[in-house]
Amino acid sequence: MNSSGVRSVARIVARDDGRGGTALPVLESDGPLALRRTRGSGAEARVMLVGAMSGPLGGDHFTVRARVEEGARLSVGSAAATIALPGQAKGEARYDVRLDVADHAELHWTPEQLISAKGSDLHVTTRVDLAPASRLLLREEQVLGRAGEEPGRLTSRLTVRVAERVVLDQELACGPGAPGGWDGPAVLAGHRTVGQLVVVRPEFGADPVTARVLGEGASVVPLAGPAALVTAVAPDALRLRRLLDEALTSLL
Repeated sequence: MNSSGVRSVARIVARDDGRGGTALPVLESDGPLALRRTRGSGAEARVMLVGAMSGPLGGDHFTVRARVEEGARLSVGSAAATIALPGQAKGEARYDVRLDVADHAELHWTPEQLISAKGSDLHVTTRVDLAPASRLLLREEQVLGRAGEEPGRLTSRLTVRVAERVVLDQELACGPGAPGGWDGPAVLAGHRTVGQLVVVRPEFGADPVTARVLGEGASVVPLAGPAALVTAVAPDALRLRRLLDEALTSLL
């Protein structure tokens, strides 16, 4: 690592192989980010994101780009949680995710939790661009601090566009130095894990989901397009995952 931190880029392109499956003509990664193709199911290609090193650390900048072309199906997960840690380099760490999904293509983006360790400072941006007839399942889970530990600073922004129209643009900042109120009753209410699901399906355009509470700590709302948003808070990562899994079952 140099004084400015590590730069790492991973790229995925998924393409209909013409035989009822999905090919991966581009599967490139370097540095701390490693991509591995694993066994998928049916027409789906599955990729695991493997952290080859600790991080991101202070000053690091990681970028993941994925494009799913027309007719392809891609599922991306991670082998383990990502842990944001303090580093020797000054300044915040950055983790940028850029996702593009074409018509009649489908993307499942379901990495493991992001853990904000004490002393870290991480800014995450996720931007998703979808064609009108595409499908998306995106899951984000954030854990503020390891067991018995105060959290680091974590800023997360998620933007989703369908047919070039913004259906979701939200930002959450938590931890030391974040705007006041992030831990109050209107936001996390003292919980230390927060997560969300974004589900985009063309049929939601004609038949939007109904806004409702999904058990203790979770809710679903329709978005301004063929999409729905589930948000959840919980005291620990296990409970958070259970809430999100139950919410997904109710939607689909």
